[in-house]
Amino acid sequence: MPIRLAQRVSRVKPSATLAVTAKAQAMRAEGHDIIGFGAGEPDFDTPEPIKEAAVKALAEGFTKYTPVAGIPELKAAIVEKFARENGLTYTPQEIAVSCGAKHCLYNLFQACFEAGDEVLIPVPYWVSYPDMAYLADATPVFVPPMDDGSFKVSPEAVRELVTPRSRALVLNSPSNPTGAAYSEEELRALAAVAEEADLLVVSDEIYEHIVYDGFRHVSVAALSPELKARTMVVNGHSKTFSMTGWRIGYIAGDKDVIAAISKIQSQSTSNPTSFAQRGAVEALRGPMDEVAAMVEEFSRRRDRHSRRAQRHRRNKLPRCPRGPSTSSPTYRASSGENTKTEGLRVRWTSRSSCWRRPGWRWSRESPSATTGAFGSPTPPTWLPSKRA
Repeated sequence: MPIRLAQRVSRVKPSATLAVTAKAQAMRAEGHDIIGFGAGEPDFDTPEPIKEAAVKALAEGFTKYTPVAGIPELKAAIVEKFARENGLTYTPQEIAVSCGAKHCLYNLFQACFEAGDEVLIPVPYWVSYPDMAYLADATPVFVPPMDDGSFKVSPEAVRELVTPRSRALVLNSPSNPTGAAYSEEELRALAAVAEEADLLVVSDEIYEHIVYDGFRHVSVAALSPELKARTMVVNGHSKTFSMTGWRIGYIAGDKDVIAAISKIQSQSTSNPTSFAQRGAVEALRGPMDEVAAMVEEFSRRRDRHSRRAQRHRRNKLPRCPRGPSTSSPTYRASSGENTKTEGLRVRWTSRSSCWRRPGWRWSRESPSATTGAFGSPTPPTWLPSKRA
């Protein structure tokens, strides 16, 4: 007799980025030459001082349970970070540390949303936002981007979708997956709508340091005391310090919400890994030289990719993205058209593209759903299979 699953499971899908990353890893294991464009994972090692701090913690026997929402030293380092980099003042009681920024967001959705609530999510979006809303019995409402290639939403588009059931607006700047980053003026305009509609602002700032061309990241919570009071800021160590496997994220905001998050976490994962927290302290208090070098390399890659993409006559990319390490050209072509660009063989669909090394053939054996998962109306229909 099959075991009956809860209905909530049927409302969510597996993470598309993790699925395509697993597929790429499996193909590499089979000997294929694969370039993965799935999970947002820097291809740099974690800086040595951070690893050394974790190793030292292990050697000292720092391997036991810690306070559920993070050790005091890490909370203090996070408070210092917000003051130093974002102009934000928090107390340790307004900080919770979880097993990654994704865990922070999940806990937040569980703490604040319920059946009947609507969560406004700009398109394109990170794949997990809608499913986190579904798992909280809330309804995701998708805000379409402006038709100017910026991959940003306008205040008017947000305002048009606000209803009495609207509970929150998710802002992800710099954005995963598009690299779009909102200016201070743009944030103020969106925040004004949030204030009008009395919305909680969920500000996902995990990519704040991976920006280019002198762009200065501004946290929406820093725009005014009133906005700070209605904003929950989510961040973490995965992208900035190339610590994706360490699973350290943190959230800052209203102390009652933080207390609720800590309560939920106490009944699920308990504390983040003890020695990983010691490494996280070193990351926040140590030098940023290796982070700067990583961002410089990402910028070089972005510029090279964008220059090559701009040469293609069908590319509609209006400008280079300001961050993170992605660029999102839009191509117009009839489905199934083949072309070659700078040694890359490309198979175009009507709304998306897949790029790979020459000498490969394409098939419909493993259709990818990643573009659709990010909110594109048409998912890509092609994925490289095996060498010709």
